[in-house]
Amino acid sequence: MTDLHRLSIRELSEGLKKAQFSSRELTEHYLKRIAKIDAKVKSYVTVTAEQALAEADAADAALKAGHAHALAGIPLAHKDIFCTQGIKTTAGSKMLDNFISPYDATVVAKAKAAGLVTLGKVNMDEFAMGSTSESSYFGATGNPWALDHVPGGSSGGSAAAVAADLAPIATGTDTGGSIRQPASFCGITGLKPTYGRVSRFGMIAYASSLDQGGPMARSAEDCAYLMNVIAGHDAKDSTSVDKEVDDYVANLNGTAVKGLRIGIPKQYFNVAGLDADVKARVEESLKKLEEMGATLVEIDLNMTEAYVPTYYLIAPAEASSNLSRYDGVRYGYRCENPKDILDLYKRSRSEGFGAEVQRRILIGTYALSAGYYDAYYVKAQKVRRLIQQDFLKAFENVDVIAAPSAPTTAYKIGANLSPTEMYLGDIYTLAVNLAGLPAINAPVGFDKDSLPVGLQLIGNYWSESQLLSIVHQYQQNTDWHTKRAAIAEENA
Repeated sequence: MTDLHRLSIRELSEGLKKAQFSSRELTEHYLKRIAKIDAKVKSYVTVTAEQALAEADAADAALKAGHAHALAGIPLAHKDIFCTQGIKTTAGSKMLDNFISPYDATVVAKAKAAGLVTLGKVNMDEFAMGSTSESSYFGATGNPWALDHVPGGSSGGSAAAVAADLAPIATGTDTGGSIRQPASFCGITGLKPTYGRVSRFGMIAYASSLDQGGPMARSAEDCAYLMNVIAGHDAKDSTSVDKEVDDYVANLNGTAVKGLRIGIPKQYFNVAGLDADVKARVEESLKKLEEMGATLVEIDLNMTEAYVPTYYLIAPAEASSNLSRYDGVRYGYRCENPKDILDLYKRSRSEGFGAEVQRRILIGTYALSAGYYDAYYVKAQKVRRLIQQDFLKAFENVDVIAAPSAPTTAYKIGANLSPTEMYLGDIYTLAVNLAGLPAINAPVGFDKDSLPVGLQLIGNYWSESQLLSIVHQYQQNTDWHTKRAAIAEENA
């Protein structure tokens, strides 16, 4: 019973169905680990122990009655951007430090309906704006592989909780790499689905045309199990696509790696800031896929230099619009003793938002302002279309596109990167969101400092099954996804 956190989702599901252990025992096991280990990692903002045990008991009753979902009784952690009824939902911000959601996000509701047990809400960059999880009002989360390093962001808490075995699976969101980059930094698997595949209802908005929820876990197989729960059309989300959902678990061996054409964009491997160890590990993983029968095809993605400037006009513009609702009036943080309504607005927003969020709101408001709207925002949307067309042209000749998930491994906490340095770290992930494509991170080794390196595979629209299948088969032939940080080896 001390090793329950080492089991895969499939093994946990089988163990619960065969009554080798109960959901209550499993949940208590994880709650003990959180109580002992998370003081070092700081991945959780809120631990919902009482609710988790009640949900575990309900799952045990359903399992005993024989009508339980495949994932019934398995614990998970939710990124603190998903609204959870009766539980604090902060988006990592002082602005929402006192916000108790009156309803569940669709992702949360679907997880509950499947009988999954919510352990709590995990840390993140404020309003999902950042790549380190340091902008959180609740402080920085540590990377389980080196606690003085960042876990990545914005879904850093989700990645750290899985990597430290403080949750077997977690939900994340990805607006410009916020699932894939922390998955890379923490040595786990993370899938960013096609835009519209997973409902955004109840997911606190950052940039509405870019945000997408997805699963984070140790392996592609574990991610597939959670995708089977959270994917699908939702009438409450007008951007959710009414398209048949695959059985991602059943399709894990559905894509033949033999004969698979993997596109290698030459521009991606000549980026100035690409770390030599990262490049080497990614190239080794591609060689492994080649040994498994895949064909590597050099391709051109000519719009690469436009990714960062295009994203950092569109995303802040949408953030400026979305975050205008936080005014100190209806919910969230309100300044004390305002002199008048203008003072209430100004002080509530300047005191409630952190520096990075304020920076992006200001950039976005400027890009949308009269006289600059056409020159910046409209032009960025036109370039966005060119980026999408660049990918679609490439997919005429290849099945998937390979890239590093990030140009470096995890930074040290407090490295104080300039905004420009931090934004350039997203070079490999941003375009996927601009084009609305699916992409996955797979762990493929370590750098000289024993920090994880990730390979990113980008697919054409609705190819989540294909991406999960390729990574699953890669993981059947390698063991990088099974490697555990020292802190994950600790027993509670």
